[in-house]
Amino acid sequence: MKLPRFTLRGFKRPSEVVAPELGPLERDVMEVVWQRHDRGGEVSVRDIHLAFNERLAYTTLMTTLDRLHKKGLLNRRKDGRAFYYSPRLSPADFERGIARDVIVALLGRSKGGAEPVLSYIVDALSDCDRELLDELDRLIKEKRRELRRKR
Repeated sequence: MKLPRFTLRGFKRPSEVVAPELGPLERDVMEVVWQRHDRGGEVSVRDIHLAFNERLAYTTLMTTLDRLHKKGLLNRRKDGRAFYYSPRLSPADFERGIARDVIVALLGRSKGGAEPVLSYIVDALSDCDRELLDELDRLIKEKRRELRRKR
């Protein structure tokens, strides 16, 4: 059974709030940091300023990078008067963390236990791609083996 997609009045859809307290500019800056890091390095405020075609104030970007550092998303080192930033986690790790937090929150809020949430995850996977169910089965078996070894 297909469930309707809905938004309660005054609330955002989950997809709009999953990034933990990141505003649109912070998300855009993280994308630039990840892209530059993939090419082999750190970024300075000046690098980000140039990446945004100098559309935004240098001080705005400096504040944004500082906030991302304080939120634990960026490493920072000082060289002279300049700070250089690098990501603390990959985009994939960031997304995994978000997914984990959302699922843990859903499991914790579910009045009927974990079963309804798990059932919906299975339904969502099968709606996307039936091969994902096989992958889920493989991951479950792998996790069970890992847990048995830890005993």
